[in-house]
Amino acid sequence: MNVATLNQASQQEAAQLLRQCCTSEKWISRLLQARPFADAQGLAAAADKAWRDLAEIDYLEAFDGHPKIGDVNSLKAKYANTKALAGGEQSAVDTASDEVLAALAEGNRAYDDKFGFIFIVFATGKSAAEMLELLQARLPNDRDTEMRNAAEEQRKIFQLRLETLL
Repeated sequence: MNVATLNQASQQEAAQLLRQCCTSEKWISRLLQARPFADAQGLAAAADKAWRDLAEIDYLEAFDGHPKIGDVNSLKAKYANTKALAGGEQSAVDTASDEVLAALAEGNRAYDDKFGFIFIVFATGKSAAEMLELLQARLPNDRDTEMRNAAEEQRKIFQLRLETLL
């Protein structure tokens, strides 16, 4: 696919393509309104602009589109519609030791209990152990700080997915 194809797609088709990159409906709506895009850089800039200043509920909606890091069942269920774009993002978890996976699962529970949303991390290129270190480093944060951290990680993720989409 290319930018021209995205520009020419129906609202419904374009929304479905964008939903593979981020599940915030407000973000999708803003991007649909921003069409047509001149090129990939224009799409990337519009995606960032659409992401800025969303309400917390919109960020949470985007976070909800992610599986928990290391949760294979969650990966299968939540990524059914984004498998082509997101499948390799957590591939390092596949080779992790049982000990690291157990620590990730426990860390995810603690994170969700504390912040009310799952741990979001730009996982591409990171080992399971690195993701565990990041999770543990972010656990002491306050909720506002962590909401900003998670939103920035989500932004990196949708940018990679948009790049992959094209």
